[in-house]
Amino acid sequence: MIERRREPRAGADFPLRVWGVDTRGERFLQEARARDISLSGALLSHLDAELRSGDLIGVLYQGRTARFRVVWVSYRERGQKMQVAIHRIAADQCPWLDRLAPLDRTSAGNSASPAP
Repeated sequence: MIERRREPRAGADFPLRVWGVDTRGERFLQEARARDISLSGALLSHLDAELRSGDLIGVLYQGRTARFRVVWVSYRERGQKMQVAIHRIAADQCPWLDRLAPLDRTSAGNSASPAP
């Protein structure tokens, strides 16, 4: 299989809050777990809200928020909870930047470059 990721991923498992509008048009706010994180995305698990590819959701982590687009969804967990791959909207800052290695942050261009 060809790797399509443009940036390194870091293994993780931490709680965060997710909100948005589900497939029935109802608003939701719930706890989830973030795994396999990068500057531009993550794999979320333990989601009860029903989502589909293309949906826009918000994520709150340690007081920082960002908007993400749902890339794909899967029912791989016991109890029919969803796993959701998400990709950050470019205008928003990565909420878990502090959990990524310093090299990862500078290689993606999200930090300011030093003055000449």
